[in-house]
Amino acid sequence: MGTLKITKKHHKHLNNPFPSTPRSLPFIQGRLLFNSQTVPPNKIFSVGKDFQLLWSIKNGGSLSIYHQSQPTKALWSTIPGQAFVTAALCETEVEESRGSFAIKDRNVYLVCDHQTIEDIRVISEPDHHFDQENDHDLSSGNMSFAQKNDWKDTQFPALVITGWLFSNRRKKRHQESGIYKDIQFETRGPPTCARYWVLFDQKNNNQIGFQVRVGPPNFEFQQRISPTPLGRHRRLRWKLGKIRRRKLGWYRFFTRSRGFVAVSSSSEEEMEMKSAELTEFNRVCITYSSEGNERFYGFGEQFSHMDFKGKRVPIFVQEQGIGRGDQPITFAANLVSYRAGGDWSTTYAPSPFYMTSKMRSLYLEGYDYSVFDMTRHDRVQIQIQSNSVRGRILNGNSPSEIIENFTETIGRPPELPKWIISGAVVGMQGGTEAVRRVWDELKDHKVPVSAFWLQDWVGQRETMIGSQLWWNWEVDTTRYHGWQQLINDLGAKNINVMTYCNPCLAPTDEKPNQRRNLFEEAKKLDILVKDKYGEPYMVPNTAFDVGMLDLTHPDTAAWFKQVLQEMVDDGVKGWMADFGEGLPVDATLYSGEDPISAHNRYPELWAQINREFVEEWKSGRAGKEREDPEEALVFFMRAGFRDSPKWGMLFWEGDQMVSWQANDGIKSSVVGLLSSGISGYAFNHSDIGGYCAVNLPFIKYHRSEELLMRWMELNAFTTVFRTHEGNKPSCNSQFYSNHKTLSHFARCAKLYKAWYFYRIQLVKEAARKGLPVCRHLFLHYPNDRNVHSLSYQQFLIGTEILVVPVLDKGKKNVKAYFPEGETCSWQHIWSGKLFKEQGSEAWVEAPVGYPPVFIKAGSTVGETFVENLRNFGIL
Repeated sequence: MGTLKITKKHHKHLNNPFPSTPRSLPFIQGRLLFNSQTVPPNKIFSVGKDFQLLWSIKNGGSLSIYHQSQPTKALWSTIPGQAFVTAALCETEVEESRGSFAIKDRNVYLVCDHQTIEDIRVISEPDHHFDQENDHDLSSGNMSFAQKNDWKDTQFPALVITGWLFSNRRKKRHQESGIYKDIQFETRGPPTCARYWVLFDQKNNNQIGFQVRVGPPNFEFQQRISPTPLGRHRRLRWKLGKIRRRKLGWYRFFTRSRGFVAVSSSSEEEMEMKSAELTEFNRVCITYSSEGNERFYGFGEQFSHMDFKGKRVPIFVQEQGIGRGDQPITFAANLVSYRAGGDWSTTYAPSPFYMTSKMRSLYLEGYDYSVFDMTRHDRVQIQIQSNSVRGRILNGNSPSEIIENFTETIGRPPELPKWIISGAVVGMQGGTEAVRRVWDELKDHKVPVSAFWLQDWVGQRETMIGSQLWWNWEVDTTRYHGWQQLINDLGAKNINVMTYCNPCLAPTDEKPNQRRNLFEEAKKLDILVKDKYGEPYMVPNTAFDVGMLDLTHPDTAAWFKQVLQEMVDDGVKGWMADFGEGLPVDATLYSGEDPISAHNRYPELWAQINREFVEEWKSGRAGKEREDPEEALVFFMRAGFRDSPKWGMLFWEGDQMVSWQANDGIKSSVVGLLSSGISGYAFNHSDIGGYCAVNLPFIKYHRSEELLMRWMELNAFTTVFRTHEGNKPSCNSQFYSNHKTLSHFARCAKLYKAWYFYRIQLVKEAARKGLPVCRHLFLHYPNDRNVHSLSYQQFLIGTEILVVPVLDKGKKNVKAYFPEGETCSWQHIWSGKLFKEQGSEAWVEAPVGYPPVFIKAGSTVGETFVENLRNFGIL
């Protein structure tokens, strides 16, 4: 039994501004041995009809997986003589503060860092005789692979590898790795071993699945094989016979599938553990080879890096943070709210998926917390907070092919309705008069507008930190009087209205004009997340606390869809489905599932409810109205996980700072756009101008006019062109601030409109293949090593348009790179100049209003784009 300690930091107002990186399990390494009597010396095993596994005893033994179409390219391989499965049992501490989380590995009690292989065989059907045959040495009461899994979702024939994980302190015979036979060892105190199973099965033509399960620790065997020299795991000096005794504060037991104890957070609690309680490992590690020059891309929506070689990437949904390492704002955010600044790894939408420059790709299934460790030049280790793991290894000859194979399984978004990508989505607040006033100005400047997004449709209230929304999802008829008439008037000009909601509800007893109190309704229906006392869990959110919908409850979806239905009945055609990243890890859910893995699943459940409503609404329409794309609904969200592209229709990147900085500003919005695209998020965009402004006496982040205008130019080449006033509208330059900003907004909206025809094509392709609209150059030029080092500097729209945005203050020119592997020249849209040399760089002038954009010379897309620019009068 492991322990889970949860420490709440919500109300701690003076904190370390430079918090340390959360401590995690160090890289575990051990030896691999194999039984020469039961394991063949060298053999190729077929796994399904398209994959092969090669077992070789060279240099101590290794495994390699190949696709039969490329028998010389290893998709995945272990390190000769090194354990590829290891396990540990340790304590977990989670520090939580308002949607920010730090997960720490504390005391390590057990580590099995060495591995043996007893058997490798192909089975053609669920083979319980095989299972019993390999489990006869386990102590009574231990469950077998088949009993625990029921061979669920396994495709036969499958390949199964079995053996032991072990640790020992002293041995009679020294052996480094490789073959063993009848070797015994001695220890002081009980040695530890555990049975493991690894299963490979073909899932489809281009994916091979893997499962790893580690059995319970066994302290009572007497002549079990563990011949390899353990040495001492220098970072983990533990003694099996002397488990450390600790003082225990009060604690409470929860029933969890992985068997942990939830410890209260009021003080520094410690827990006494005895050998008899060590019933299950809670860490399993998979280690395999990597090349020193191999680049790793993906891992969901990442904001600071494109390539993750040399880094440890945690996969956990949370707030991205305020600053994420950019100073001085990260310092200030951490000081006043625990870890609120975040760091380079914090993100709303991570994914346990990657692809490499060597065309290797892997992803994990399930929702357990995991860490991908790529700090070693020759190997990768994935640490999973569980005693089992499932995943898939992908085959593909190009990055685009890998994305297509990946999204074939996890899911792809539907085609977006044309109206959302036909013009500007104008983010506004202020009420009916403010909307009508700005609408008149937009008409005067002939701005193509597709929708008004009215975040404050629910009304606002004054709190200690300023104006905040009432989280009660119905229109505030005082702020938006004549709501229905406003929607009708806009609709008459083919302009839709969009609103805002999230899965949290605030008590509204003090709201003067409410019709429904959704918090009280949900509380009465018992569909709110509960705390350990069985009461609604009130989650701190800035100046007020909120209840959170329990999306695992069978009644929640129907109730919330009815809330959405009332909104749509008024004529609303879209909404922001915000949040989803803040489920407390000590919450009690209706499903009874582990709240840490449920935390990662929550944003997918949130997307699923919204998506189901959209599809059900569409199916309820009749005739032409049902098929008309102008009638379709759409929602967009920021939180996500691996399968979110299946459920989410459209994403946005959350709350960037209104700054030029790299980790949390305009540059990070490009990195997030491109990394998420590699990870299956085909439709993404950011708030024009960023969101988060700061107006403190000594630290000020205000949106400048130049930043706003450059961000307009950038987002004119993303899937959706949407503005946001930000968290402090009065501190920010707005598109409607003056004639200059309004004229520039009109110009950029027309620039966005000019490639509408191509955007439609790319949206269709994304729904069919999963390819993103905005693409890192790696997707189409993977053999150009110069492309590998690019992050935010430039990107592609499809294959035909190259964008080199201006992302630095005061810059009037930028350096463009023209990749190797392209047969045609690139043409600058403003000057018409051709750039013919492959693999070359060039400085290009970029005054405000003329973002450096290039088209493939002679392409139909490029010529049509340029012609549309002329027709709009901006070229």
